[in-house]
Amino acid sequence: MQLFFKRLDAEKLEKAKRNTSRIRDHLANERTYLAWMRTAIALMGFGVVIVRLRAVQSPLSTTPGNGWKLGLVFSMVGLLTVLFSTQHYFASRHQIDEDTYEPADRWVLAFSLAVALLGAGVIYFFFTVPLNPLSGVVFE
Repeated sequence: MQLFFKRLDAEKLEKAKRNTSRIRDHLANERTYLAWMRTAIALMGFGVVIVRLRAVQSPLSTTPGNGWKLGLVFSMVGLLTVLFSTQHYFASRHQIDEDTYEPADRWVLAFSLAVALLGAGVIYFFFTVPLNPLSGVVFE
């Protein structure tokens, strides 16, 4: 009888350890999701800033320029980040519950490549666009 209770206590202890680990995994998943949301908001905000900086041109300029395209791409990547990170959050949540979680390397690589290309686009754009002497933006 005493052996039965020791076994029962050991099973409860093991279940409690698994439960604590599972809770920790879910909380980590939520923190990761929130980090992706902050990144998405920053990308969309940066897109708006790029568009607004290009809008600060002299009244003599009749063309809107190409800055809005780069800003639009940033905003779209931010929006896609929201959608993909939400999908990844729920997929990870399901995998944690089923104890079948595997890290998704492809999304990390895809997002890193997208941010690298956007960064290259920003560098190219800001260093190839001629400065307008009548513009309110002054680079020193």
